[in-house]
Amino acid sequence: MNGVEIAPGFDGWFEPAAQPAGACVLLLSEMFGVTPAMQGSAAGFAAAGFAALAPNLFWRSQHPGVLQYEGPERQLAWERVQGFDAALALVDMAAAVEWLRARTGGLPVVAVGHCMGGRLAVQAAARLRLAGASSFYGLGLSAHGADFAALRCPVQLHYGLADEHVPGSEIAAVQQLVVANERVTVFGYAGAGHSFCNPARPMFDARQAAQVQSRTLALLAQAAASV
Repeated sequence: MNGVEIAPGFDGWFEPAAQPAGACVLLLSEMFGVTPAMQGSAAGFAAAGFAALAPNLFWRSQHPGVLQYEGPERQLAWERVQGFDAALALVDMAAAVEWLRARTGGLPVVAVGHCMGGRLAVQAAARLRLAGASSFYGLGLSAHGADFAALRCPVQLHYGLADEHVPGSEIAAVQQLVVANERVTVFGYAGAGHSFCNPARPMFDARQAAQVQSRTLALLAQAAASV
């Protein structure tokens, strides 16, 4: 099972775990959609025992499909992000969580998100009462103090320290925001740029991406053990 329908018109990519390890992943993509790289990430989690669903949160958009990283479709990707409805995305994430739970026997769900999906992962953890979240270079999280305050689960924030889209001032603001929040752990990766966990991008850093994955798998194991 790969391409799936979560609700009428609402599609996604699902990778079941052959040997379930006790938790599952809501995988939230970057602005280009559920690309082959995101599908590969879902497969990686499933291989580790954690079924993964990557919902297409752009299904309501004028351009609902996967868009290319470069060329004219890159501008389309930016434009659909500008028109992205966060309130509707929350509704869609809730539907995706229920779909995932129904197919995994109600296992705990951990949100994992890239870029804009990294911000959505924190929102989902706070508002949908998930078992955890791992945010990869999440955009604009310093504006989400209320979500951090509402967390009842562990959250990891992973930032490249040479990220042109998430400057040091943003990372510092987030660190200040969560300094007293024992549920949130912030990790910085020296020299890493934006999308350093995406093997399809030129800024991919295999060594540091492996660190992020290892920490995220530990979070998933923690969620599984909490049941």
